[in-house]
Amino acid sequence: MVDKRIFSGQEKLFTTLSEMLNPKHPLYKLDDDILWEELEDAFLPHYSHTGRRAKPIRLMVSLLPLKQMYDLSDESVVEQWVQNPYFQYFSGEETFRWDFPCASSDLVHLRHRIGEKGVKKILKMREFSHLPKLRL
Repeated sequence: MVDKRIFSGQEKLFTTLSEMLNPKHPLYKLDDDILWEELEDAFLPHYSHTGRRAKPIRLMVSLLPLKQMYDLSDESVVEQWVQNPYFQYFSGEETFRWDFPCASSDLVHLRHRIGEKGVKKILKMREFSHLPKLRL
């Protein structure tokens, strides 16, 4: 059977990730449980107000639990982020992006910047360290 739908031109060309994704997906639901503003406020003092513009704190902070939950390397979490709209939604993106969010070495710099205490603070937000390793 031939599809005879006629498009009026009013259909949305682009949609937000929140409209596109399944709200029952674990990362979608987990995003609502994280106190992102609290984390951003906690790590803001580690950033300079001069020099080259830094990547958003939410993006950088979100990559660490994703790395932990999915048992990924720094390189892999950045590569998976480009391919996975749930990773992007979890990181605060509103629309799908197809460019790399950062260099994998930026995660090393983040860990040095916030120290072991900062990394523990991120992973304790929802006890990420106790979550089972998830498969992609």
